[in-house]
Amino acid sequence: MNLVVLQNWLDNASFAILFLTMLVYWGGAAFPNLPYLAALGTAGMAIANLCMATLLGARWIEAGYFPLSNLYESLFFLTWGITTVHLIAENSSRSRLVGVVTAPVAMLIAAFATLTLPSQMQISEPLVPALKSNWLMMHVSVMMLSYSALMVGSLLAIAFLVVTRGQNIQLQGSSVGTGGYRSNGYRLHKASELISQPPAPFVENNGFARFESSSNGNGNANIAVLNLVSTSEPQIASAEPLSPQRLSLAETLDNISYRIIGLGFPLLTIGIIAGGVWANEAWGSYWSWDPKETWALITWLVFAAYLHARITRGWQGRSPAILASTGFVVVWVCYLGVNLLGKGLHSYGWFF
Repeated sequence: MNLVVLQNWLDNASFAILFLTMLVYWGGAAFPNLPYLAALGTAGMAIANLCMATLLGARWIEAGYFPLSNLYESLFFLTWGITTVHLIAENSSRSRLVGVVTAPVAMLIAAFATLTLPSQMQISEPLVPALKSNWLMMHVSVMMLSYSALMVGSLLAIAFLVVTRGQNIQLQGSSVGTGGYRSNGYRLHKASELISQPPAPFVENNGFARFESSSNGNGNANIAVLNLVSTSEPQIASAEPLSPQRLSLAETLDNISYRIIGLGFPLLTIGIIAGGVWANEAWGSYWSWDPKETWALITWLVFAAYLHARITRGWQGRSPAILASTGFVVVWVCYLGVNLLGKGLHSYGWFF
């Protein structure tokens, strides 16, 4: 089969499958009583991942070099990385909400590469001399994988903020460090107990306490209220009630977001170091304050701050989620924005 024809078929198929998968995940979120939609969404992501892996492999065979030399190839490699990390995160969290946020992003990237980029940018061309190096595979592939992991982790942080409605809640996450495995968290009350019953005894821990109440047989569902506890002030419900199911989902999202970002950050570090070594070989300098290098450093600092806060200060909940959410924008500026805003030494991907 003609490899060019195969690539054209696979990129369109990847976009179509991701679009249908996005609809399946959204349908599963809207109608959670349809269990087959969850398995169908996972299967769609896996098929799209396989299509993009085959596309990249065919391009590698056709061009004779690792397919990361232009924007079209890097976009599909990024989408492949996002779907791969998605499958890992979904399998770890057992939550189909992961696909609700990752599938549309993967679909939009594939659509941009397939439908928006001009045809001359989608064809394989001989490598420029600066890219004829083994560092092309080492540096660029690791950077793209780090972008994929950091984007998925940031998207899960955004999903956490949506699930918790932006409330400042305290969770029993699995961060290591000062704040890991805390006993503080949320208190559970029945709806009737919020007004009719006095506060139950509690043990204060970092300003939060955990309360639990059992069903009295009247069929009322338990709801969770997050109350900030002070030893000198009365206990007042200051947040809109959240169901235990929503809190459990939020804890899962917070935990898996932290772990995925923890995977992407060392990849980003390795990629930056490899890029410095390659830059020294190609340009005679490890660091030139090129726009791409500068934004890579900014990205590294943002997620280093996130992990530092999680590990040493025990941050969980809204504050680190907001920081991770800003990281989603920073990653996109680092990956694509600097190529759109101005030329630098990293000129591949520039199309204005």
